[in-house]
This record gives sequence, C-alpha cells and structure tokens, in this order.
Amino acid sequence: MTEAQDSGVVVYWRPMCTYCMKLMAQLRFTDLEYTTVNIWKDPEAAAYVRSVADGNETVPTVSVAGHPLVNPSRKALLAAVDTYAPHLRRRA
Repeated sequence: MTEAQDSGVVVYWRPMCTYCMKLMAQLRFTDLEYTTVNIWKDPEAAAYVRSVADGNETVPTVSVAGHPLVNPSRKALLAAVDTYAPHLRRRA
C-alpha cells in the first residue's frame, strides 16, 4: 500500500467511465483533498483495484486512509472521510 492509500484519499478511475466522471465532478464542489490515479496508466493501481473489487477493475474505487470503497456515492465517500480521515477536509 502506498503512503497516499494509507493516509489520504485516492480516487482510482479510467477514461470514459461515466461513474468516475460523475464522482469527480461532485468532489470538485467539496472541501476534500484527494488525488486521482488512472488505472489504465498504472498497473499497480489496477492491481490494487482488482484486489479490493473481487478481481474486477471496478471504478471508481476510492481508498480513504487505507479503507477501500468500490463505486461509492459522494455521500458515502465523505462519510468515510469524516470517520477515517477528518483531517483531509479543508474546513474554514
């Protein structure tokens, strides 16, 4: 597990995935700090996604401080952040 997976929020995605585009568009309007990884360009990221998604490359998959979420809603993702990594929210 990488440091980002272990302590931050990482959104695993791939091009042309409408679910990925929807989630990332919704996250733009939040106070969440996160990174994105294209699984088609990163074989290790694709392997991680398969390891938490029953062998499938289901995206978006999100790691929140080491806790994987497969195809989460915005609400579920933010709830996981509040539970496992509240320090990643940029609150005023």
